[in-house]
Amino acid sequence: MATSGSRRRLWAAALLLAAAQTAGCTAAEPGPRPRPAPAPSPPATQRTLADACEVPLPAAWRAALEAGVLRPPGGARAVLVDAGPGWTAVQTTRDGRRQAALVLGGGPPRTLLTLADPVEHQLLAAGFDGRHAVFAVLEGRTLDSPWSLYAWDSRTGEARRLARADRPGPLPRPVLADGTVHWAQGVGGGRATVYAAPAAGGPPRAVHTGVLDAPFAAGRLLVWREAAGPGTRLAAVDRASLRPAALPAPIAALRDVRAVASDGTTWAWVAGEERQRLMVWRTGDARPVAAVTGSPGADGVDQVRVNGRLVTWRTPETSYALDPAAGSYARITPPYGYAQGGGGTLAVAYSEGNAKTAGARPVIQVVRADGLPALPACR
Repeated sequence: MATSGSRRRLWAAALLLAAAQTAGCTAAEPGPRPRPAPAPSPPATQRTLADACEVPLPAAWRAALEAGVLRPPGGARAVLVDAGPGWTAVQTTRDGRRQAALVLGGGPPRTLLTLADPVEHQLLAAGFDGRHAVFAVLEGRTLDSPWSLYAWDSRTGEARRLARADRPGPLPRPVLADGTVHWAQGVGGGRATVYAAPAAGGPPRAVHTGVLDAPFAAGRLLVWREAAGPGTRLAAVDRASLRPAALPAPIAALRDVRAVASDGTTWAWVAGEERQRLMVWRTGDARPVAAVTGSPGADGVDQVRVNGRLVTWRTPETSYALDPAAGSYARITPPYGYAQGGGGTLAVAYSEGNAKTAGARPVIQVVRADGLPALPACR
């Protein structure tokens, strides 16, 4: 059994990234633990990524970002929440009202929900699959406040609540894929349950219960960190069958890592405590490598994302993007900015002026990550 210290470490990391059991649901008993999938042999000509260097942001990147500015309706202030192919989720505030909204293409924001409390409530995470949007609302100013998870149907314009969490647990990062929503929430006793529910409506199904973090999608897998003995490991199920699934051998061997992200082909995570390292493993690599270490870019790494060919992350000072093919990385926001997005869409947000003053202007920029040129190679 995991210790209380393991639970605290696991959930503390989840809180830095951004917990009412559903009636009638009980935790599914996990099946036999699958054997790790062997890692494919690397091609003889493949270059190994290690010790990437920092390079200036290319002018073409700056131009693309400036051309991708998202402009909310007049008088509204927008906060970037997430983005994907053809959509951006934002929280807008105007005339004393705060709303969860979805921007499709270059159109105006579509309201998903008007938040009940325009001061205390805030949009925390979101996803969209072309018809349904799922989004989580934190019902307080502290990260241990209750939260609710909603599904919105673009055909009807109606939102319905999928779940509400009022027990300690991981913050929600809902995964929406193939018409199914996956999330985790605390169920008491220091444990949390991973759930799956149809976005179009239907009862949720309990997938697995343990001391665990919010799940994320990695190709066909649904993956999460879970306490195992004195530390943590990664566990996975197949998203379609919800049965235990094998992770690639180098990933199954990981212990006590954090901020893990993947698209199923590229995996990135943070290893180390005092000397943090941004690690990367790609299908075909012989082993994981420390891509960024020993520089400001590796100081306080969090919010790691794998987005097309890029890996992005945030530090206490700014945000970065790594181009593994080039073996280099660059700062992509001014100080205190952050990056979001997936599926080949990169969104960044920052403030022009002092973010703590009324005169600061929030800036959101959205671009196609796969349309950006490669970063310069190290010299």
